[in-house]
Amino acid sequence: MDAMVAIGANLRHWRVLRGLTQELVAERADITRVTLSRLEQGKGGKLSALLRVAAVLDIEDRVVSAFDPLQTDLGRARSRTIVGAQGRKRVRS
Repeated sequence: MDAMVAIGANLRHWRVLRGLTQELVAERADITRVTLSRLEQGKGGKLSALLRVAAVLDIEDRVVSAFDPLQTDLGRARSRTIVGAQGRKRVRS
């Protein structure tokens, strides 16, 4: 399954689990219902729109942590490379 389609399906599942309509989520995320529908269908959209929807669905932290390289074996093994490149220690919330 294409990653965009899988992410869109997961957004829809979270919305349905929360008992929210597309109209309500779109309004709270300050996007159009058409934009939300396109995201849910995996037809693309802006990252900012995806993050606003994730915030409305209270899953923004899951989205952010999904991209955290230190959540992987490789990232943990090479964490000194990451920290050294940034010149600072990683702060976890």
